[in-house]
Amino acid sequence: MSKIALVTGANQGLGYAMVARLCQDLPPGSTVYLGARDPERGEAAVARLREEGLQPSLARLDVTDDASVQALAETVARRHGGIDIVLSNAAARMVKELPQAAQVRTLVDTNNHGTHRMLRAFGPLLRDGGRFFVVASAFGSLTRLDPRLHHLFDPATRSLEDIERVMDEYVELVERGEAEAHHWPAWINIPSKIAQVASMKVVARQRQAEAAQRGLIIAALCPGLVDTDASRPWFDDMSSAQSPADAAKNVLWICTQPVESPQVYGELVQHRQIIPWM
Repeated sequence: MSKIALVTGANQGLGYAMVARLCQDLPPGSTVYLGARDPERGEAAVARLREEGLQPSLARLDVTDDASVQALAETVARRHGGIDIVLSNAAARMVKELPQAAQVRTLVDTNNHGTHRMLRAFGPLLRDGGRFFVVASAFGSLTRLDPRLHHLFDPATRSLEDIERVMDEYVELVERGEAEAHHWPAWINIPSKIAQVASMKVVARQRQAEAAQRGLIIAALCPGLVDTDASRPWFDDMSSAQSPADAAKNVLWICTQPVESPQVYGELVQHRQIIPWM
């Protein structure tokens, strides 16, 4: 049976590789949308994949823009009546040359509020057996956070709105140079990833009964170290890094997991293993 899939942030790196893999692996007649904020880069990425004999479809999508996310969700609903696979992969690239305080607002708006926009717009479109995956990282565990802040990300008591407020307050602390005095880690990527996973867990908790009835899987994925333009500046030794194609193969196995694999539901998964939340 054909599938409808969407990968955000897909004109390069891991997102591009995941689109290629889905085009190869999904049943004939499936539609794989390559989500890209920049239409020119998106068109170039689609053209490269078509030269390889694959047939992705371009979806212009800016996850920092409510209207852009909602417009694409409405288009998918109108064309297909729903969606089977969503890989929320779009992320802001951090650079060493700029102070973190100059990057934190864009990082949170893309990685965190962008994740929320995708969960709200595309979560309700999941068809029976659908999968929604947030591409995060192994840093998205409360073990990386001061215990005095754990309650801010409790999936049992928090809502997406709560997490949005926490992250907006965090941005202001970083911009004022006060975050570490309030027990936050020095590196802004860690709170961002924790909040991403917490948001996924909130939605997974809210939809758990429905998911069990309809065979839905909502989870977060950590691809591990991948050799991309975004990751190279941050690591002196990339000898153990995976190629985007290898990483895509490793993470996308979860798209084919049967409904009888509930252990991954609401969890952060890396290399086919669950990373403990606490």
